[in-house]
Order: sequence, then structure tokens, then C-alpha cells
Amino acid sequence: MSDTTDSDRSVLDAAKQWAEFFETLTPSSLDRLESLCAPEVRFRDPFNDHTGVDAVRRVFETMFDTLEEPRFSVTRIAVDGDTAFLSWFFTFKRANSRKAWRIEGVSEVIFDETGRVTAHLDHWDASQQFYAKLPLIGAMIRFIAAKVGV
Repeated sequence: MSDTTDSDRSVLDAAKQWAEFFETLTPSSLDRLESLCAPEVRFRDPFNDHTGVDAVRRVFETMFDTLEEPRFSVTRIAVDGDTAFLSWFFTFKRANSRKAWRIEGVSEVIFDETGRVTAHLDHWDASQQFYAKLPLIGAMIRFIAAKVGV
């Protein structure tokens, strides 16, 4: 592995700023998306694949409309070239539920030369961390996983 370059440090600084944005995300802080993201930013997770700042804003607005107490906690940041990898936990409650959910994942975040996000690609196991916990479909997923030895 090569030594850290000035470029790596600037990407690390941008990644730290992006991580701080996520950890303090609120409906009112969504206005910061325009300054943090390139106009054609791509956001992808197991449920969404959208391009453009307005589309990304709608993803987060929907999150705040449908979940209670959503919160991201970034636990680690690694940088390789123009890309940062953020390990995180996402906690939330579903409407009318007291039970807190916890999702663990990694975001692959690509930055342009000005430090703006051009892509935010989430990687996490939706089958085990989400679908398997739902009534009916969860039992089916657990049954299939047991049959194939997962």
C-alpha cells in the first residue's frame, strides 16, 4: 500500500464531512445536500437507486416520514483514491412499534475533484437485517436460509 497522498487527505476530509452530515441528519439539514453533492449524484441502497440531488432528498424525506428516530452512527472511514468507505450502524423504530431496529452496513462514497459526492452506494444485507425480521416473509426467508445453509 502506498503512502497517504494530499489527494487521499482531501478525500478523507470530504468523507469526514459527509459522515458528520449523516450522523446529524435531520429534515432541516437536507438543505446541505446541494453543497455536499454533485448535481447528478447517485444514491443506491437495497430499496432505492436514484440520480440527482432532488431525488436523493426525497429518499431521506421518505425516511423521516416513515420511520421514527432514524439515526446513523459512522464507526470507521477508509479511503482509496477518490472513494471513501464508511462503516455504519443505522437505528430506527417502525411506526407504532417500540422495538428499535439496527442495520449494519458500509457506504461506498465517491467524490469529485472538488470534494462533492458523486455516488453514495450502500452495501448491507437486506434479507437478514430487514426482510427476515418481518412477519410472514421473515419466516419464509429463515426457512429458505436454513435449507441452503446460510
